Amino acid sequence: MRIFLAGASGVIGRHLVPLLVGEGHTVAGMTRTPGKVDWLRDVGAEPIVCDVFERDTLLRVMADFSPELVVHQLTDLPNDPAEVRKQALANRRMRREGTTNLVDAASTCGARMIAQSVAWSLPGDDAEAVEFLERTVLGAGGVVVRYGQFYGPDTYYQDAPPGPPRIRIDEAARLTVMSLGVQSGIVDVFESMGA
Repeated sequence: MRIFLAGASGVIGRHLVPLLVGEGHTVAGMTRTPGKVDWLRDVGAEPIVCDVFERDTLLRVMADFSPELVVHQLTDLPNDPAEVRKQALANRRMRREGTTNLVDAASTCGARMIAQSVAWSLPGDDAEAVEFLERTVLGAGGVVVRYGQFYGPDTYYQDAPPGPPRIRIDEAARLTVMSLGVQSGIVDVFESMGA
């Protein structure tokens, strides 16, 4: 399958790209950071440098790649978890405007859509941004993957797992690959309470 992965160099994207390539998929890895191009190429993806907020460019590069599936793994979170609240406005913009642009680009190409969401409750406008993302993706016939909090290498929780809902990052990537065939709906990806 031809897969356009937005957020290919992000926390889960770095785990997803090698799995997707290993399964035989042709992957376009979108990043907004030119310094990540070599890594994407090295793991077998076709690197695409594009900012999701540059709508016309996004529409063009996605049309050029002509994907069957678009996987939305974009967030705008800081490296330091103490800065998450300060970055909330940017992450809400990603969930609203970024999602809208990706869904529109996918629709233009006739591609199915899978998008990252969260499996826990957020307050106020953060919750409304999540609801917007989910409603937009589901309204386009896509799949929403509600992840638990990631833990493991390169996550906020490298040394000890957070409280539930949670999921180890490599397991989250594995389960995402397994969900590629879901046609529409919500997929929950987190450990059971006993894990």
